[in-house]
Amino acid sequence: MSRIRILPESVANKIAAGEVVERPASVVKELLENALDAGAKTVRIEVEQGGKHMIRVTDDGHGMTHDDALLAFERHATSKLKTADDLLSIATLGFRGEALPSIAAVSRLLLETRDETEGEGTRVEFAGGKLIGVKPAGLPAGTTVSIADIFYCVPARRKFLKSDTTELGHIASLVTHYALANPGRQFILSTPTQEIINCAPAEKLADRVYQLFGRQALDELVEIPSVSAPFRAAITEPQLDPEEEMASLTVTGFTSGPEVQRLNRNGIYIFVNRRLVRDRLILHAIHEAYRNILPPTVFPATLLFLEMPYEEVDVNVHPAKIEVRFRRSNFVHDFTRDTIRQALMSVRPIASFAAAATATPQASGFGNGALPGGITPTPAESGVPRAIIPPMEEMGLGSGVGPDGGFDLSSAPMQPVEQRIPFRSGGAFGTAIAPAQISAASTWAGNLAAPNADAPATLPRPEQIADLKPLGQVNSSFIVAVNGEGLWIVDQHVAHERVLFEQHLEARRTGKIEAQRMLMPLVIELSPRQIVTFEQIAEELAANGFEVELMGPKSVAIQAVPAGVVAPDAEKLLREILDGIERENAAISIETLQAKIAASTACHAAIKVNMPLEPSKMEWLLDALAKTDCPMSCPHGRPVVLRYSTREIEKAFHRI
Repeated sequence: MSRIRILPESVANKIAAGEVVERPASVVKELLENALDAGAKTVRIEVEQGGKHMIRVTDDGHGMTHDDALLAFERHATSKLKTADDLLSIATLGFRGEALPSIAAVSRLLLETRDETEGEGTRVEFAGGKLIGVKPAGLPAGTTVSIADIFYCVPARRKFLKSDTTELGHIASLVTHYALANPGRQFILSTPTQEIINCAPAEKLADRVYQLFGRQALDELVEIPSVSAPFRAAITEPQLDPEEEMASLTVTGFTSGPEVQRLNRNGIYIFVNRRLVRDRLILHAIHEAYRNILPPTVFPATLLFLEMPYEEVDVNVHPAKIEVRFRRSNFVHDFTRDTIRQALMSVRPIASFAAAATATPQASGFGNGALPGGITPTPAESGVPRAIIPPMEEMGLGSGVGPDGGFDLSSAPMQPVEQRIPFRSGGAFGTAIAPAQISAASTWAGNLAAPNADAPATLPRPEQIADLKPLGQVNSSFIVAVNGEGLWIVDQHVAHERVLFEQHLEARRTGKIEAQRMLMPLVIELSPRQIVTFEQIAEELAANGFEVELMGPKSVAIQAVPAGVVAPDAEKLLREILDGIERENAAISIETLQAKIAASTACHAAIKVNMPLEPSKMEWLLDALAKTDCPMSCPHGRPVVLRYSTREIEKAFHRI
């Protein structure tokens, strides 16, 4: 007897459904995307028991004819593709032709639809993948799909569903995402007892953020102004197709300041051509934008939109269409990273006492009172700030990736974006209008809590620390200063660390790093892995002020270190650099290596805690800090300055 057999159609359908339908939110996603592709201006989603008992999605799109309504349930039947070449330029959210047959295979489904050009509609009913009936019906133009008893015929899958509240949260999250991605359309999400989302069409993205989360949430985010760059900057061929010559990448959205620190990526949402995606390359670009601003183990809250020609992105790489691949991944990564970084540098917020008190790492996304308050975006200057940390390193996506998955410093890195991409900033988002408000139950992916009513109205800006007058020190570790804005506390070690870090990077770029020789060479033993790492970065170490020579199979002699590093710290500093690079476990560019060396060197050369300082030294440090590109945090992401504003002082003494 043959061991291989053809699966029955009912089994094959349930397997396919398992790829597309994970939970009720998966059903809402597929139906919502179909509604948007149909040109709907209003989409209404109704759910009961978290979608487990009933899901109904109603739209006012162009609807379907009688024949199309039946064909829609044939596997791989779609109106969005005609040839294989169409896969190279997909302009719709759906295209596989799997959604409706997959959903029908695991639920009771009722489709009611009428093409806007016909006078009569069609009602189609399925149960467990079997056609129950087809009949004409008097219906409005558009489509309504009702799903009842999801997984009723697959009880093993139904057991894996969570509570009604959890499943409803996933649905609310999804609808919120697509409402953000499509501000010009109306979205309504309701249950039998409440209306969770009801947002009217909005003119701008900022207006939609205001509708969903309110004025304070909008003010507490840093705007990423719309910035575009032509793809020709990433193309080396001299002759370009006219369409490629005009093609460009546009990045816009909102992101959080360094006060927002999350323990996971739940507050990061990425859209590519209005499609919600989960993309490691863009996540890495966001991570790199916050390098030396946030600690490496925490994450920001980001809403990011990328727009590009459809042929520049492949969306046909995942059954649920949530992953993509980019044609020019390095270009997309670097431009996204630098656009976010430039937006952060344009506002450079510094934490207040109240904001810092809520800035402890959170497990959820936006909210919990941890957003920076009252940041007013300012137009970004052309080019990239001096303290930017250049290309990628951790994911093996290029920019010096070795064949073994480790780092390879032999390849020349791409030029910084400021040298190869002409920035074109779009105008800032206008003042948000005040349309319909929504229930507090609607959250940014279920993670946006009510804002802190006691949060300060504004965050200080770096120019406000230019006239600080030091009063003294706390525990010989923290400088206490004052100006017209209020009372300030500065961590002297990390402040000096930030100053030295940026000075070191600038000196490295100009080739003027000073070194100091040790009285006696220091011979140390390294592990085999450290020796390998040392041999790969020895040239860069020498360019950064180190003079280190191999003294055998396991030993090296340290003869000189960067100026400011004391001899007892030489061994610790070298090991810290080698171990830090080893932990990357992936690609690392020359520029990132320079930043890592600069950060470690600055830490060891900086003023220490428990060190008394003369007033003149404190004045110099505060002045130097105010001139840095990123005075809000040290190269490792720790806060540098806290402010207790005059208003907060007055409030504490009940004067206001």
